[in-house]
This record gives sequence, C-alpha cells and structure tokens, in this order.
Amino acid sequence: MLLTNLDLGSLLALVVALGVGISVHEAAHAFVADLLGDSTAKNQGRVTLNPLAHLDPLGTVLLFVAGFGWGRPVPVNPRAFSRPALDEFLVALAGPASNLLTAALLGLAVQWLVPPAGLLAGILVITIQINLFLMLFNLIPIPPLDGSKVLHILFGESVYEWLQLAALPLMLLLLVLLQSTPLGSTIAGLASTLTRFFLGQ
Repeated sequence: MLLTNLDLGSLLALVVALGVGISVHEAAHAFVADLLGDSTAKNQGRVTLNPLAHLDPLGTVLLFVAGFGWGRPVPVNPRAFSRPALDEFLVALAGPASNLLTAALLGLAVQWLVPPAGLLAGILVITIQINLFLMLFNLIPIPPLDGSKVLHILFGESVYEWLQLAALPLMLLLLVLLQSTPLGSTIAGLASTLTRFFLGQ
C-alpha cells in the first residue's frame, strides 16, 4: 500500500477510508469511556467523528507506507471506572467493534443503495476493507493496541504496566513481523475475505 503506487482516485478513496475508519474507532473508545464514567476523552473533544481530532502523525504515515497504522490513542483514566480492568477492556473493545459495525453497515449500503460502478462504490468498498483491517490489527495483544487489554485482565496490573513500558519496542517488532512474516498478508487476507462477506459475494 505504498503511496507512490496510488493513482489520484485510489488516493482519494484511501484518504476517505482512513479518515472514517480511524475516526469511528477512536470516537467509539471515547464514547464508551464516557458512558462508563470516564469523561477524560470527552473533555478533550474526542467524542467526535472529525478525523483531525484522532489522527496520529506516525500511525497515519505508516498506514500509507507500511500498510498498517493507528490513530492517536484516546486517554483513559481507569480510576474513574467502577470496575477498572473490565471497564477498560470494554472501552478497548469498542474500537474494533465499531469498525466491524461500520463495515457491516457500509456493506449493506453498497448492496442496496449505491450503484455498483463508480467512485462512490469504490470508496465505500475500500472503507470497508480499511475498517476490517483496523479491527483485526487492533486485536493483536501488543500494547498499545486494543487487544493488549486482555493481558491486563489475564495477568494483572503489574505485568500489564511492564508491557506498557515496552510498548514502543513491541510495536517496532510488530512492524518487522508484518513486513517479514506471513502475519501482514494474513491480516490483509482476512480483511479481504470479510469484505467479500459483507458485500454478499
């Protein structure tokens, strides 16, 4: 997914798809956190679908260059929750779940409301793919990705805090694995398979 390999139409579709996928994902985190008692993200204006509130410079660049990336993490204060570990897990789950729901709704739109040919249909299909890729990527159990919250529940606060300290090297290792092992192509393949499912193919 190198930026230099994209024509103007594909670039436009990718930019729209990334904006939708990242905004939905991060806004869902902020919304559920507020719902469960932590208004930190809401007070910072993160309960919004405006992509400018959620884009992370490095994560966005990597999405274009390496084919994966992330949005700016939503701040969460576990002490504001009545059930810190569980509620933090639910907040984390909200991001991937929102991407899955978005993909499902857009799939129905492509099947029933949008002419199959044309720019709009192409943008929607790419948006479905991006949402599914973001969902699958964020379920990987490596900090700071959403899937790492499972480790918090399984191993407790002390182990999870240690893993968070190692978040940057773990992400760099993940980057290497995505580029040098079948992991990246496996995630992309799963996203493509799910895309065809939501398109009724």
